[in-house]
Amino acid sequence: MNDELPETIEDSLRILEENLEILENLDLEDSKEDEIEPILGLYQLFDMTEDVSESSKIKRAESNLIKRQEESL
Repeated sequence: MNDELPETIEDSLRILEENLEILENLDLEDSKEDEIEPILGLYQLFDMTEDVSESSKIKRAESNLIKRQEESL
């Protein structure tokens, strides 16, 4: 599983780079809460990457749990 982490991070960064301009150009309501701000530092990009990684781990764990529950029935 640790071998997958660097690949997952690289994929996350690639996807983020591909979609960042699209996300910045979304026409959202005039609420400041909904404004998309450009990433100000590397640490913010790292935090976002960690969030994506954790989210994918949770989804994988949920999927595995469902499979185990189906197998036990």
